[in-house]
Amino acid sequence: MASTEETRLWHPFADMGAVRQNELVIERGDDVWVWDEDGNRYLDATASLWYSNVGHGRPEIAAAVAEQFKKLETYSAFGDFVTPVARELASTLADLAPMAARIFLTTGGGESIDAAAKIARRYWSAIGQPDRTLLISRTAGYHGTNGFGTALAGIPANREGFGPQVETVQVPHDSLEALQAAIEKAGAERVAAVFAEPVIGAGGVYPPMPGYLEGLAALCKRTGVLFIADAVICAFGRLGTWFGVERFDVQPDMITFAKGVTSGYLPLGGVVASARVAEPFWQAPGGPMLRHGATYAAHAACCAAALANIDLLGRDGLLNRGQEMESVLYGALKPLADSGKVSEVRGGVGTMAAVELSDELLSARPGAVGELVTAARAQGVLVRGLGRGVAVSPPLTATAEHFGLIHDAISHGLSTF
Repeated sequence: MASTEETRLWHPFADMGAVRQNELVIERGDDVWVWDEDGNRYLDATASLWYSNVGHGRPEIAAAVAEQFKKLETYSAFGDFVTPVARELASTLADLAPMAARIFLTTGGGESIDAAAKIARRYWSAIGQPDRTLLISRTAGYHGTNGFGTALAGIPANREGFGPQVETVQVPHDSLEALQAAIEKAGAERVAAVFAEPVIGAGGVYPPMPGYLEGLAALCKRTGVLFIADAVICAFGRLGTWFGVERFDVQPDMITFAKGVTSGYLPLGGVVASARVAEPFWQAPGGPMLRHGATYAAHAACCAAALANIDLLGRDGLLNRGQEMESVLYGALKPLADSGKVSEVRGGVGTMAAVELSDELLSARPGAVGELVTAARAQGVLVRGLGRGVAVSPPLTATAEHFGLIHDAISHGLSTF
């Protein structure tokens, strides 16, 4: 049951006129389940916001954070300061990365995108090519809501109403030819970087066309343009590997991450920067400085949560489940395409999928997506409305039985139309 008491919390991405007296108050969680304040149980088919990879209520992470708090809550990482746990996390992540790398830590995904964009542009300036400032992104891509992320957004509604933004170019997410044409039109000497999610997430769950990411990486290598893989959603088991991109045998110049690095237990994100990108800033004292960073970057308690989470992903065999269970999830939802009210079910790469409603249904009922979300919730399953349909990305601990419940809840919602 939703709370009817008027809230004072301004929710992100919310119609506050509707939400102000209609919040769903989630009080506790355990593994794939969450409960509201009235005791109603829901299957968390979205892992909250794509991030609860190891499930809710893991005592190992709570214990690691509590132990760190007993020593030191955190200390600044600016200048030469560091905490042991931040050093350990950076070394761990660098060892897991698909290329020789340095680790720049942030406090979330959007902040990681801004950091990567600034690192890219600062890199070119540092090596004597300051005109390489143009950033390229793809339609349907979601890169957070900070300054650069808003400009890079491939979801038009996320860019509108904010006035002038940094110059970017967008290309169709499934066309290498369009990307090559955009680089040629601008001139490679002006292009700093291309941003691409291994699997597009919030824009509607679009797996890459076969060979697309490999072709993108090759194109960037030929033109010298930096390839930045936005793995904020795709990393830490969601696609069955540490950073998602390993599935495609590519080595980006940078990888942004967040969400699954702590499974959402505390806010943390970062940028995996290749040796090429880091080199100008690391080569010698007195060299170029990256004058960028957040107050809480490398927060010790957050780093402790990440290390415990990474340990769980490996120890419990959860890392590989993103790939092991992808066909099971997709297979559970694919029959929904036969309902006559669904135009497409997307998925099959990682434990994430989308059910897109038909043009006829959306024309007849413009509010159908919201109605479907509500109907599934009434059946005890939380799904996420995205554009023309709903998306799911359950915790990596979810089983085929849970996928069946997701199917049944969406199917019930479709039957109400």
